[in-house]
Amino acid sequence: MATPPASTIPAVTKKSPVRQGLHYKLVLTLYRVFAIAMLYLVLAGILTYAFVMGFYAVNSSWAAPVILSAVDEKSLAFRQQLVTSQQTIEDVKVDAQKMESGIAEMTKHRTALLALEPQLEQAIAREHAHNRATGAQLAGLDTEKQSDNSKTQSVLAQLKEVESNISKDLAAGLITKGDAATQLSALNQAHSTYTDSKIAEVLLTDSVLQKTTTGTDSLDVLEKQAELRSEAAQLDVAINVAQKELLEDNRQIERLRQAITTAKQSPYYLNAQGGQTLYFAFVPYDNSNSAVTGSAIYDCYLNMIACRKVGEVKQIFSGEQQAVHPIFKTQIRGFLIQLNLSGGESAKSRTVFLGRKPMLF
Repeated sequence: MATPPASTIPAVTKKSPVRQGLHYKLVLTLYRVFAIAMLYLVLAGILTYAFVMGFYAVNSSWAAPVILSAVDEKSLAFRQQLVTSQQTIEDVKVDAQKMESGIAEMTKHRTALLALEPQLEQAIAREHAHNRATGAQLAGLDTEKQSDNSKTQSVLAQLKEVESNISKDLAAGLITKGDAATQLSALNQAHSTYTDSKIAEVLLTDSVLQKTTTGTDSLDVLEKQAELRSEAAQLDVAINVAQKELLEDNRQIERLRQAITTAKQSPYYLNAQGGQTLYFAFVPYDNSNSAVTGSAIYDCYLNMIACRKVGEVKQIFSGEQQAVHPIFKTQIRGFLIQLNLSGGESAKSRTVFLGRKPMLF
């Protein structure tokens, strides 16, 4: 086997270390480039994050879109309260109408009762005047009747003697039995007339008593008068109470209507009506100056650049709301606005901007 020339062996041993060194340099260079690139990327990320944080810390025109659904818990609760309030208004209105009808009926009844009282008083006055006039006359007639009865009694005492004589004449045969019967019948008629006269005198005494004193009949009339006045007073109390209840019912209806009017200014009322799709956004109190009705709304890529106009502010709601900051993830307070968007995709963005673009582009 031939041995290679001595001149060729050193040449091979010199080239191998050179290539190996080049490979090492290339790998090292690539490693350094990669490390520097990663360092700059991390630095760029940190700077970007710091810039975003600083941007949203100083920017006062951003708002966070909020998607409200008619089946959300708050929307359903709001709708239930709204229906309950409206039903309560209807129930109270029915009660108020019944109360008005009752007041009208009680007032009519009271007027009729009060119209009877003057007539009753006039009747009592006429009866008293009549009793005063006739009572004295009846008292005089009663006295005369007593005098007549006394005279009649004296006459009847004499008739007893006549009756005895008739019996004697009949026994002596001086008169017939028929004449005796006729005479005795006349005597009995006189006795009967006297008895009737005594009865008439007693009845006349009762009439005098009724005319000159306050009897049970007069007391019955006075009791009816008192009952009439008592019923009228009770109606006054009932009417007064009913009027107060009616006033309170009307106040309750007005309060409920005011509550519904206030509720109509809530985004949940608009959302509860259903129908068309509505878009809203949460605005923190710090950005309230940018929330102006009719101002433009901009949606941006990467939440701050390449912005485009997507609609305008339609309505502002004053009720306070709480939400989570879309960037800082902290709890913040603010209010809702209604958006009039040209498309629904912007409602899904993390933030939108009010009034103007946050940057020059």
